Amino acid sequence: MKQLDVYRDKHIVVLGLAKSGVQVAKVLHQAGASVIVNDRKEREQCPEASELEALGISVICGGHPDDLIHPGVALLVKNPGIPYSVPPVQKAIELEIPIVTEVEIAYHLCEAPIIGITGSNGKTTTTTWVGKLLENAGLSPIVAGNIGTPLSEAAATATENDWMVVELSSFQLKGTEAFRPRIACLLNVTETHLDYHGGMDDYVASKAKLFANQTSDDTAVLNWDDPVCRNLVPYIKAHIVPFSMSESLREGVHITPPYAPGAQDSDEDDQGRRIIYTDGEGFTHEIIRVENIGLPGRFNVGNAMAACAIAIAAGVAPDKLEEALSSFRGVEHRLEFVAELQGVSYYNNSKATNSKATHMALTSFKEPVVLIAGGLDRGSDYEELIPSMQGRVKAVVLLGETREKIANAAAKAGLKDIILVDNGEDAASTLTSAVRKAAGLAESGDIVLLSPACASWDMFPSYETRGRIFKEAVHNL
Repeated sequence: MKQLDVYRDKHIVVLGLAKSGVQVAKVLHQAGASVIVNDRKEREQCPEASELEALGISVICGGHPDDLIHPGVALLVKNPGIPYSVPPVQKAIELEIPIVTEVEIAYHLCEAPIIGITGSNGKTTTTTWVGKLLENAGLSPIVAGNIGTPLSEAAATATENDWMVVELSSFQLKGTEAFRPRIACLLNVTETHLDYHGGMDDYVASKAKLFANQTSDDTAVLNWDDPVCRNLVPYIKAHIVPFSMSESLREGVHITPPYAPGAQDSDEDDQGRRIIYTDGEGFTHEIIRVENIGLPGRFNVGNAMAACAIAIAAGVAPDKLEEALSSFRGVEHRLEFVAELQGVSYYNNSKATNSKATHMALTSFKEPVVLIAGGLDRGSDYEELIPSMQGRVKAVVLLGETREKIANAAAKAGLKDIILVDNGEDAASTLTSAVRKAAGLAESGDIVLLSPACASWDMFPSYETRGRIFKEAVHNL
C-alpha cells in the first residue's frame, strides 16, 4: 500500500492553484504536511483560496514573495505549466530543493496499478480508448491525469482492484522522481513545447522519465515506427511490447499487410488490412479489420494499436477488443465531426496544436479540404505542412499570430485561395468570421477542417474554448 507518511511535518510549497494544485494541497495537508499555496494571480482571481484556507492551508495570492522559498522548504510541488525560469523555481533549484509535479505525489498515494500514456500527439484519444477497452472487458479503469481529473484526486479513491489509466504530458513527467507505472506507453515524439523545454533533448528526456523507474516486471509499449521511441530501447528495463504499421513483428501489435513506411491515408487502401497481435511464443490473433475501426485517419489506426497493446498487457484477452475498437467515436476537439451542411462536412480538430497534428488530420481525408488554421506563434515556419497541403487543401483561412507564416507555407504549396482574417472585436467574432469565409469557399463534397497547428493562447484561454466556439459558429451558419 502506498503511503504519504514521508511528507508528515514537512514544509511544502505548492506553486499554482488550478485543479491539480488545489487537490494536491488537500492531499498533502491530510498527510500532515505544513502546506503553503502560492499563485501570482490576484486574490479575486483565485476563488479556490477560501476553500483551502477553511481547511487550514495557507494561501498567498498576487505574486511570489521573496521569502516563499527558503532552506526550510522540503519540497516544491509545481503546476506543470509553470516554467522552470520563474523566480521561486529558480530559487528552489539553487537551494537544491526537490521540485515535483502533482503526478509524483499522486503516485505515492495511489493503490491501483498505473497505466501511463504520453506522446506528442494522440494521448487523449489513446487514454480514453484504453479506458473503454478495459471497461468493456469487465475491468475497473479510472481515467485521469492530463485528460481532466487530477491524478491525485482519482488516486485518493482508487483501490488495488482498479486500473489507473493516466494521460501524462512532458510538463508533468519532467517533475517526477519515483513515479513508476505498471504499463507505460510512448506513442510518438515530434517537435513541440520547445519554448518550455528549451530544446528537443530536454523534451525527449522528460518523456523518457515515464520508463525511468520501471523494472522487468513492468511493460513498455513503444511505437516501433518512431525513431525517437526506438532509440530509447537500450535505456528501458521493462518488457517491451512494440506496435508498428510498417513492420511485421515477432511480438507485439502490427498491421498485415503492412503499410509502406511513410505512406499517407490516400496512398494505400485500408481494405483487407488487419490488426494482428502476436505474443512472441507462437500465438497470433486477428483483433480487427482496419476499415472497422471507429475513428477515421491513419494516425488513429496507430492509436488503436497502442491501446490494444496496453489492454492486452493489462490482462484483456485479444478476442475481447474488437467491439470497443469499432464503437469508439473519439474525443471532443480531436477530429470531431460537427455537422454536414449543404453537402459540406465540418470537423473540429482544435487540439491540433502543432504542425504534425495538423498534417495527420489533413492526411485523414480523401475529400478536398478548406483548412482553418493559425494561433500562437512559437517560432515554427510551418513548412512541414506543405506536403500535406499539396493535392488535399483547396483553400486556407488563417487567423491568429501565425496567419502570415502559414500563408507563406500555403503559397509554397501552390494554393491560390489564401484568406487572412483580421482580428475582430473579440476572439469569438474572429473565429466566427473565419468559419463563414471557409463555408463560402467550400462546395458540396468538401471538408471544412479547424486544425490550427498552433496553441490557442494568443486568442483563446484553451483549445477547448476555441473548439466550442468553432462548433457554435458551424451550427449558426
